[in-house]
Amino acid sequence: MTALPTPAVIDRRASRLISLLRARETGIAVVIVIVVLAASIHNHRFLEANSLQQLLSGASLVALLAVGETLVLVTRNVDLSVGSVLGLSAYIVGDLFKSHGIPIWSGFLIGIGIGVVCGAVNGLIVTVMRVPSLVVTLGMLYVIRGVDGVIVNGNRIDPSAIPNGFTEVGYRNLLGVPWLAIIVAAVVAVVAYAMRNYRTSRDLYAIGSNPDAAATAGIPIGRRVFTSFVVSGALAGLAGALFLALHAEVDNSGGLGYELTVVSAAVVGGVAIAGGSGTVVGAAFGALLLNTINQALVASRISAFWNQAIAGALLLAAIGFDHWLTLHNTRKLAEAEEQKREL
Repeated sequence: MTALPTPAVIDRRASRLISLLRARETGIAVVIVIVVLAASIHNHRFLEANSLQQLLSGASLVALLAVGETLVLVTRNVDLSVGSVLGLSAYIVGDLFKSHGIPIWSGFLIGIGIGVVCGAVNGLIVTVMRVPSLVVTLGMLYVIRGVDGVIVNGNRIDPSAIPNGFTEVGYRNLLGVPWLAIIVAAVVAVVAYAMRNYRTSRDLYAIGSNPDAAATAGIPIGRRVFTSFVVSGALAGLAGALFLALHAEVDNSGGLGYELTVVSAAVVGGVAIAGGSGTVVGAAFGALLLNTINQALVASRISAFWNQAIAGALLLAAIGFDHWLTLHNTRKLAEAEEQKREL
């Protein structure tokens, strides 16, 4: 005869269920399902395999950039140069394939290396020169875009210049799941594990929550913030190589406008714009939600301009919700302290 669960076990299970239901990731997953079902009602082809594969592939690049953006945002900083880094990485890798016939595997390493250099420049200026990250990365956005324009010089990398083995990463799938989505999911899983289990990663949350307390606790703030920018740049560089693999062509417009989409995805996914909280899994779900809405509008033959309006509305709603949550938690803590003093 099976023993009935004790009240303590029931309470523990209930607590876990409540925590799960309150998680931003769960809420976003529910909204994604609702959007998919609503779009499929208007257009039954929305649920076809090819459509879902395009949905995952389109969201993957934004999700990858959002992972790096999350590491920066939780430290009370922002990286607006990710789209420009993606474009620069994509073109340089494509040009090297075209002019030097480099090995396929080196294309990804070169893309990451380009991103590391750009991220290191951002990180050094922010941490050493004490310039606000918004100003630094906004400036780097235009600097990198200008350098990209000079390098491109009106040229274009065509599919004929890209090795088939490289582009296969962009269009092949495993059991119906695009390789691109599998690669990004693996990156998300690794970074999520590191953020949860390693002290170096947890220091980022401490810095974003209270920089003064973090400094008092001996956390090397400058080093941690610098590392977050380097990782963000590296992932943007990798995204550039994957962008080339997906599209098999690139010019100086590659990655244009990705910056606000990436920040929106991270914030909608639960990453606090004021720093100190958020997960890379939530940011990835935020990217998937925004791309699902975009594809649903296209499938329903609704103007694409609504996608920008909806993304902006979701961003404002997420920021408003985070602000309310912060005030609510602060009030609860104050009430708890007051009750302790009365006792």
